[in-house]
Amino acid sequence: METLCVKIEKGLARDLNKIIGNHRYSTKTEFVREAIRDKIQNIETRNALLRLEEFYGSSKRKTTDKQLREVRKQTVKDFARELGVKL
Repeated sequence: METLCVKIEKGLARDLNKIIGNHRYSTKTEFVREAIRDKIQNIETRNALLRLEEFYGSSKRKTTDKQLREVRKQTVKDFARELGVKL
């Protein structure tokens, strides 16, 4: 495990202590780890949505509504699997 040193403002530290006291966190480290995991997941989700947006409507072939529905379903399944989300 790697050690990181983080300096935060007094007001933010006070808010952090309140949250730790009122929720299930036993240490500041536990809270910070979870916050980092959440931020990474949010960035990965945003990137996946940007990739999806990039491909949306990029096909030049004539496709039926049924084909489009099937492709959308498969795309959602693929992104969910990639992001570790259960459908």
